[in-house]
Parts: sequence; C-alpha cells; structure tokens
Amino acid sequence: MERTFICDPLTTFYMARICAITGKRPTVGSIIHRKGQSKKSGGIGTHITSITRRKFRPNLQKIRIRTANGGTKRVLVSVKAIKAGLVEKV
Repeated sequence: MERTFICDPLTTFYMARICAITGKRPTVGSIIHRKGQSKKSGGIGTHITSITRRKFRPNLQKIRIRTANGGTKRVLVSVKAIKAGLVEKV
C-alpha cells in the first residue's frame, strides 16, 4: 500500500499539532448543552440551551524514529499510527 504525504515527514518540522505519518490534525466541533427531561423518560423533550465551539485534538506523542540515512529524528506521531505499527520507535 503506497502512502502519499503532503510533504516529507522526515525532512519537514511541524510546529502545529499534526501527525507526521497519518496527517491527523485538530478538528473543530461543538459542545451542545441541553436541559429538560427526555420524552422517553416522561418529559416534554430536551431543549438546546447553548452551543460552544471546541477542538478535538489528536493524541500525539513525540517519539524518535530512524531516518533513511541512519540518523534519528524526533517527530509528532499519533498513537493510532504507533499501535498500527506504521512507525517503529528507536
């Protein structure tokens, strides 16, 4: 399976919280506050009182990986990529 990268993860240093292997990055979503008793429980239904914007951040770890020329480099990698075996720690 061929992996395509936006740019080379071993030569590019990301300041942002982006995974060097999978490209995972923070996504935006919302916290929805509700009040009231649900219809299932015998109430008249819940109502949304406020919506607050939030960020879902990926679980990134700073690990050392081996480069092609034999050196090591410290990069941000998501735990999902580490568990899947896409990278190997040094």
